[in-house]
Amino acid sequence: MASASNAPGLIDSDILIDATRNFADAKTFLSQRWAVDGIQVSIISAMELIAGCRNAADLKQVQQFLERTTVLPISAGVSQIVYGWMQSFFLGHGLLIPDALIAATAFENGLVLYSKNTRHFEMLPGLRVIRPC
Repeated sequence: MASASNAPGLIDSDILIDATRNFADAKTFLSQRWAVDGIQVSIISAMELIAGCRNAADLKQVQQFLERTTVLPISAGVSQIVYGWMQSFFLGHGLLIPDALIAATAFENGLVLYSKNTRHFEMLPGLRVIRPC
């Protein structure tokens, strides 16, 4: 795992969720990312934010955030990467499908993955993961 940098990256769901819970370190990190190159997230993370909404006000807040965010889709290439990773890393490492989809989106787009849960991804070859906060 690498240390924090200004490299273009994809923000994992854990950081986004912490920001919605008003955790100062997550909010500061997201503010810094806006200033550097904007926020990029996987469509999986976007859906996880929506699934965490408790009411219409929460949903509206998430929608407003996502309107200012680049949401990267799951491509055919991402699907193939995840398929291989699941075969290699599910049994031995417990790799979960949402984590694999998020990581493969970062990998395919040549982005660093910013996550607080670096251990979820440490086995994935070629993926650069940074714990920023």
